[in-house]
Amino acid sequence: MLPVELIIYVAFVYILAGFVKGVVGVGLPTISLALLAIVLGLKEAILILLVPSLITNLVQALTGGRLYELTKRLWIFLLSLCLLTWFSAGVLIIADSNLLTIGLGVVLLLYCASYFFKIKIPVPGKKEKWLSPLMGALTGVSTGLTGTFVVPGTLYLQSMQLNQHTLVQSMGLSGSIATISLGVSLGERGVLNHDLIIISCAMTIPALIGMALGTKVRSKIDEGLFRRLFFVSLSAIGIWIITSASINLN
Repeated sequence: MLPVELIIYVAFVYILAGFVKGVVGVGLPTISLALLAIVLGLKEAILILLVPSLITNLVQALTGGRLYELTKRLWIFLLSLCLLTWFSAGVLIIADSNLLTIGLGVVLLLYCASYFFKIKIPVPGKKEKWLSPLMGALTGVSTGLTGTFVVPGTLYLQSMQLNQHTLVQSMGLSGSIATISLGVSLGERGVLNHDLIIISCAMTIPALIGMALGTKVRSKIDEGLFRRLFFVSLSAIGIWIITSASINLN
């Protein structure tokens, strides 16, 4: 079991991560993994992530009234996301944790670069039929290896020109599928740590508290300014992660 002071730190991380998710619709896996990977290691951080990520994503997926339409449109994306997440998680188990942590840092910086340089995936249009399985597969690889599906999954969903609330619901649906596939893959391979899973269940409470706070203040704060602060902070964390993991690797 983790020391008490470390559990308190993890709880504060999930309040913060839940708050960010409540405001902008994403960020819980990204923030929590970024702030926990260096302290606990990426694999341990992913195990703690499983339950709060699943619960908050399910809440997000079931809120909005567009679940059937989204599932009908995104089922190919979701299927390839599920399969490649399951497969890639097998690599996560045997790969060097420091290398995977560097990979997480790179994914975070790519995500930040897409914001700062206004990099967007073009509207799929008629190409959606073959882009969806490709983007789902690439997102599954990222999820299985690093625990986060922001690149290219979130960018692809944003390209579909969904309205804000439908986009948030689509990200919750995708996050739910990715988390379930990741958890099943790790469980089948016998690497679930029962102590960390208990902590993961407990972290659902601070994550939901943070998410509720974020949702409540979403309309009262400048979302544009909040996003800029979010990406600046995430860039610094990404650089910190890569530097620390590289030092440990050497």
